[in-house]
Amino acid sequence: MKEKKLLDLSTISEEELLNLKICELPLKIEGTWLQSCVGELYQELERKGIKFKPPCYLADEWLTPDGEPVIGIPFFLAHPTLMKLEKKMMLDVEGGTKGWCMKLLRHESGHAINYAYRLYRRRKWQKIFGKFSKAYLDTYRFRPYSKSFVRHLEDYYAQYHPDEDFAETFAVWLTPGSNWRETYKGWKALEKLNYVEELIEEIKEKPPLVRRGRKYWHINSLRVTLKNYYKKKRLYYAEYFPDFHDVNLKKIFTEKSLPSQEGLSAKDLIKKYRKQILSNVSEWTGEKKYVIADLLDTIEKRCKSLNLNIVESESSALLKFSTYITTLIMNYRYTGRFQKIK
Repeated sequence: MKEKKLLDLSTISEEELLNLKICELPLKIEGTWLQSCVGELYQELERKGIKFKPPCYLADEWLTPDGEPVIGIPFFLAHPTLMKLEKKMMLDVEGGTKGWCMKLLRHESGHAINYAYRLYRRRKWQKIFGKFSKAYLDTYRFRPYSKSFVRHLEDYYAQYHPDEDFAETFAVWLTPGSNWRETYKGWKALEKLNYVEELIEEIKEKPPLVRRGRKYWHINSLRVTLKNYYKKKRLYYAEYFPDFHDVNLKKIFTEKSLPSQEGLSAKDLIKKYRKQILSNVSEWTGEKKYVIADLLDTIEKRCKSLNLNIVESESSALLKFSTYITTLIMNYRYTGRFQKIK
């Protein structure tokens, strides 16, 4: 294995980079922009009177291991070359800006403090947030208009699990200038924010019950190559890529250019029968119309980008397309995802 100190990631080719194992990457938080982010988090905790500062380390993703008062930060954020690779492979870099990184750090620190002081064992905590022992599913379904939860990270993450609800509530409470009392005035979520403040006032000067935590999925223990890491990651997040629907859409429609008089384009077909599809799919699957509407918007844009057209009768194309939409929605109903993970 190459010596880490001799490896300069900025000078090797992408092919060479992808063939490296994560444990071979010469990475650390110290000396990078992440160090200032972690330092800022510690300052925010200090200003709130919280003495405990969760140790941070480089892992394969954002995480606070269950029950462990430590924070894992994705390894790719520790080097600009890896951030560029992440952007190319995943289309986005989670936590790749200062503001985004701080939001995630505040969220993870909520988990770490929850575990450090074992707050989740308290009866009042469970009464307000729910049972910590509730099973964690791979996905979740949220209510976008609920005022029972704060809104910090995207996708209404507070609704995922009681532990996430606490972490999100803590993050809002911790954020400088959040003005949460006014922002959440009249919301049921305000009760949770007030409870977080009550809890912290009680424990902030006390030493943590769990002082150290195991650092799971530390980069030094990850022997998977970057190539295989991204292969697995792209498969799991496939439905978030623009080309997720392409193969199936090309089975229903054609990329061939057709004279306008021969019929509708795929995009026009979706627009023409949108209300009918919405009503029928919602009625027979029981899914909310806004979920179906968002899916139709995504597919309509993709059909336009691919310039797809109808090659058969409208009724036949509509039947096939409606069946496809129904299948996706049923997958979502039972798994929280449009795709099935084998």
